[in-house]
Amino acid sequence: MDVEKVQFRGVAQLAERRSPKPKVGGSIPSAPATIMLAGHRKINISMSNNSVQTVSTSSDKLKITLAVIAAVAGVVGFFVLSDQSALRIAALVVGLLVAIAFVWTSEPGQSFLTFGKEAVRETKKVVWPTRKEAGQITAVVFGFVLVMALFLWGTDKILEFVLYDLILGWKK
Repeated sequence: MDVEKVQFRGVAQLAERRSPKPKVGGSIPSAPATIMLAGHRKINISMSNNSVQTVSTSSDKLKITLAVIAAVAGVVGFFVLSDQSALRIAALVVGLLVAIAFVWTSEPGQSFLTFGKEAVRETKKVVWPTRKEAGQITAVVFGFVLVMALFLWGTDKILEFVLYDLILGWKK
């Protein structure tokens, strides 16, 4: 039976931590999950605690450098060709598209794309409030802000009266 170890960290797990209480597993599993695939192949999945990865291979560094150069060339072309409107917009768009193409083919670009897909997937799992609930929550927030504004105004007026009229004797 082949065992392949796969480490990844989903978007939701970036913010989750273990519970400080003893005997409580928290949101991160205590033991790695195991998936049995067809053909009796077993994969152990564990959450990675690796730090943020930087551009490591020379080809990725070259791709990122070329992407920056293409983006800068597009922006420079946009400003240099100020008298030709269609050509200047084309220079900007082409420069940015070439930069995106270079980043897309690099490992950091693929990681960013995967992160974006996971973020969208996690967003779809969110239970959003209904229109009625959103209106009620908004009304509660506005009401609280109004109460706090009145409280602060009243406190300011009381302190003004105590300080200027009673203590200092400065009447208006």
